Amino acid sequence: MIQNVKKNAQDKMEKSLKALTEELKKVRTGRAQVSMLDNVKVNYYGSLVPLSQVASISTPDARSFMIAPWETSVLKDIESAIIKSDLGMAPMNDGKVIRLKVPDLTEERRKELAKQVKKIAEDMRVAVRMARRDANDEVKKSLKDKAISEDESKKSETEIQKMTDDYIKKIDVMAEEKEKSLLSV
Repeated sequence: MIQNVKKNAQDKMEKSLKALTEELKKVRTGRAQVSMLDNVKVNYYGSLVPLSQVASISTPDARSFMIAPWETSVLKDIESAIIKSDLGMAPMNDGKVIRLKVPDLTEERRKELAKQVKKIAEDMRVAVRMARRDANDEVKKSLKDKAISEDESKKSETEIQKMTDDYIKKIDVMAEEKEKSLLSV
């Protein structure tokens, strides 16, 4: 029973870590990363599909993208999707491929993005702490219902706290790495 409580808490904490990874991908650094284009949806024969399903996306250098559609008839749709997606990049269409230049980040924008990263990390820390709280509440309930002994209760709470500390450390490391990549020129 206590194992289930710990497993549920660990699952919730793991989901928070995955969510942090996804959120950090969306925060734009000065370098071209294919994940920056994940939210671009292209009108492809009447339905909106992710850009990666209608074109090959590559980064020929650290500051640009090259988008080669599977069909050249989709070029205009890709171009308009990029413009609508407010990425802050102007597509250059040469008839075969679309090129995107990643604009340089200003110092002010870098600091703004670093603050955003801190906020995202704090939200995930809160989610981890809430998972800890829920797990501890379950342990206390089991103790109250006499399903476990007081020693088991203390041991479980200690293990849950250790797990929480580990996940918060992982979150801190991920946020720190992202901040470093944002602030490095």
